[in-house]
Amino acid sequence: MEGLIGYVRVSKNDGSQLLDLQLDALQKEGVSSKRIYEDFASGKKEDRPGLEACLKALQPGNTLVIWKLDRLGRNLVHLNQIINYLNDNRIALKVLDSTMGRIDTTTPSGKLMFNLFSVLAEYERDLIRERTLAGLKAARARGRCGGRPQKMTKPILKVIASEMKDRSVCVKDLCKQYNIGYTCLYNYVTPNGDYTEKGLSLLNKE
Repeated sequence: MEGLIGYVRVSKNDGSQLLDLQLDALQKEGVSSKRIYEDFASGKKEDRPGLEACLKALQPGNTLVIWKLDRLGRNLVHLNQIINYLNDNRIALKVLDSTMGRIDTTTPSGKLMFNLFSVLAEYERDLIRERTLAGLKAARARGRCGGRPQKMTKPILKVIASEMKDRSVCVKDLCKQYNIGYTCLYNYVTPNGDYTEKGLSLLNKE
């Protein structure tokens, strides 16, 4: 059907059967095989060329069709960022299989469900922020940080990237809050809150 674009993702542990299952479900829904974007990667990896190409291909009035929510976002915060992008660009989302049944954001119940996701994502972000700040406070109390800016870590990087998606956030305040220098911050995150190559490298480290 015109206007439907699909996205599927499998990790190296999923195997070809899960890929076929997703493709069959999307095509049964009416998505052309030529309009399905694929990624073959771990859910923890930040770079997803298939998803990036899919989001670029979507136009206002289109519908993104996925098999399950875990195929789309790495975590609740990331999922919410994608959903907000879709909403801002008047793109609908259909989830064919979820614990709550099918989800379609063109319906009142679908919109309500994703409003709930937004609340939960904000809660998760607040929890990450609290844990990170508590860890920094404990480290300072043990005399580890002193007055010197600290190195970028995975937890801090994730929180800062999430915070910088909000254009109203002051970068100066972020640097002060997390004891990170400007140069250090922009080595890992762009002004838009996207990860730089160095940021992706840090996140993908075991």
